[in-house]
Amino acid sequence: MCRIIAHRGSSGTHPENTMSAFEEARRAGADGIELDVHLTKDQKLVVIHDEWVNRTTNGQGYIQDLTFNEINQLDAGSWFSEAFQGEKIPELSDVLSWSVNHPMILNIELKNIFIDYPGIEKLVTQEVKRFGLEDQVILSSFNHVSLKKLSQQDIKLAMLYTAKLVDPWLYAEYLGVSGLHPGMHSIDVQMVKKAKDAGVDVRIYTVNEEKDMVRWFKAGCTAIITDFPEKARQVRYKVLGY
Repeated sequence: MCRIIAHRGSSGTHPENTMSAFEEARRAGADGIELDVHLTKDQKLVVIHDEWVNRTTNGQGYIQDLTFNEINQLDAGSWFSEAFQGEKIPELSDVLSWSVNHPMILNIELKNIFIDYPGIEKLVTQEVKRFGLEDQVILSSFNHVSLKKLSQQDIKLAMLYTAKLVDPWLYAEYLGVSGLHPGMHSIDVQMVKKAKDAGVDVRIYTVNEEKDMVRWFKAGCTAIITDFPEKARQVRYKVLGY
């Protein structure tokens, strides 16, 4: 079964990485949500994509230089539409608490690529375990050093990448991860089959056009990651009948 994971929530229709985007993904019938985490100045895990708040809020500055209280004052919805004025940047704990009552796949991406957040791996895993969500969570990152640190945890791991790798399922085995999260131009249909034959999950991002959804659904990937989960459900039903 090919799952549908809503990229930053239903980010094509709602402000990304907000509770309204996650709730819309649930309403639309997504199998899971993908979200991004950074670490504030006072060591709080917050759900936002960029290293700074400039693009998706009415504030300025890098996450690492702001306290959670400062971040909590920001409007994270108006940039998308005035209908979402007052939307907040969630803490990771907000999403995990919500997920206890709305069981879905949770793909948590650690955004420690350009900024090193010391200890973020431990903090994220502690939160996941505090809410008892180990079986629902997939931790992913472009920082493969970080994934290697996490490889002893009893939580699914997946490597994000954009390069065209040779036999990435072998590299996944070396890293100690169970999943590949390639950009859709970094993999082909035959590689999906080989990876799955090797016992490695393949979740492809960011799949927004119908023709691409059709291609990857037919390829039998583990999941697609999309900004438009409702559209993806409609396409999946046409292609696969569920």
